[in-house]
Amino acid sequence: MSFDASKFQIMPLDKANLAGFIQIAEILEEAPHWSLDAYLGLINRDPSVPRISLVAQDVQAGEVIGFVVACLLPPEAEIESIGVTTSFQRHGVGSRLMEALIRELNRREAKQLFLEVRASNGTALAFYRSLGFVQTGHRPRYYADPVEDAVLMTLRLS
Repeated sequence: MSFDASKFQIMPLDKANLAGFIQIAEILEEAPHWSLDAYLGLINRDPSVPRISLVAQDVQAGEVIGFVVACLLPPEAEIESIGVTTSFQRHGVGSRLMEALIRELNRREAKQLFLEVRASNGTALAFYRSLGFVQTGHRPRYYADPVEDAVLMTLRLS
């Protein structure tokens, strides 16, 4: 499938695109599956837990095709979830989401961005390394179902 990256746009998560966000998160095995209240909290923007929630939306179809959520605890931030619908993976959607997130984090003067990834997820590890993340730690048995170690990664921001 050929995909033109100019045919999608990155925008903040809102009520209009929340259902598409949830649909992707529930379908992707590697994405965390949160409660409905947790998803609603992303659009209700609790100021005590500042988050940046972005979606990639197919301009023609109006469908959400990807998302990223980061918790901002200045001067640091942590990616809580990122996902791209299977049919749009490896077409630059994840990279564009991360670029938009990093721009917003720089605007908010964050200095570092952290994440955890399953040790067996070679595709994700390669993706994060291509963005400049470096391995900074290891958490044994961090994930459940199946039990697996986490690789901690960090990106220094400008």
